[in-house]
Amino acid sequence: MKILKNALLIVGLFTVCAVSINAVQQEQPDPAENNNKIENRNLNKSVADSYSIEALPMPENLEFAGEEVPLNDPDVYERMDRELLVNTYWQSNALLLMKRANKYFPVIEPILKEEGIPDDFKYLAVIESGLTQAVSPAKAVGFWQILESTGKEYGLEINDNVDERYHIEKSTRVAADYLKKAHARFGSWTLAAASYNAGQYGVDKQLDRQKVADYYDLLLGEETGRYVFRILALKEIMKEPEKYGFSFTEKDLYKHIPVKKVAVDTVVKDFPDFAEKFGINYKILKVHNPWLRDDHLKNASRKQYYIDIPEEGHYPEVK
Repeated sequence: MKILKNALLIVGLFTVCAVSINAVQQEQPDPAENNNKIENRNLNKSVADSYSIEALPMPENLEFAGEEVPLNDPDVYERMDRELLVNTYWQSNALLLMKRANKYFPVIEPILKEEGIPDDFKYLAVIESGLTQAVSPAKAVGFWQILESTGKEYGLEINDNVDERYHIEKSTRVAADYLKKAHARFGSWTLAAASYNAGQYGVDKQLDRQKVADYYDLLLGEETGRYVFRILALKEIMKEPEKYGFSFTEKDLYKHIPVKKVAVDTVVKDFPDFAEKFGINYKILKVHNPWLRDDHLKNASRKQYYIDIPEEGHYPEVK
């Protein structure tokens, strides 16, 4: 009898455990079923609920360096629309360009004005290099993407020790000189801009071959065909950023740092030591003088150079 009671007790315990386990299993949701519900909910949600991609209104009037853009031509309209879309919706790049422009346009603008070049050409530097000391696959260098042969032709010093294509002020003057000659040749700033990409001979050849006189009437290769439109698009977006959805304040932009020019007409054996004398480090010296290509200056000819030293108070004190 005692054995029977014990057996019944064990069976009862097993039954209670089985019922409890079953209840717990029924209460726990199936993970796979939950995932399916979430996926279905996400599929039913429109992309427009979280992000809106809008067509851009074409500006009523566009001009480059005082020369009208013929937007009544359907082909010109489409090409302009393309560049506005591409550059507006590549938001990170456009915003970076605006930040850099605040730092470098104060250097470029007065030189263009002094040289008699329309202010719109500062946007040519923007599309050429992104306002960085870029080096192209063809070895064009600097803000204005100047080839070694062109730089030497226009009087820049280019060697292992010094490369003035990286000198923002001197390279801007070389670009200005080229553009003045191109304008004199074509009688058009728009064609002068196109020739900066394709060469004066290349543009002249196509004008003659196609029997037209205007950039917007030319059938050109992909790069030169987009070139002026890219300048126009960046000009439009950077001049009216709020219109194209960009939001920032003055403090968000990179600062233009004023410099003093120190004349040097001797050998400089060690630029880290040279920098220390002016309360900066070697890195800051090179940031402001990227045309100095080594950590020393040979200068056997005793040529006079001017080295930019940032004014005090803009960088942390050198320790």
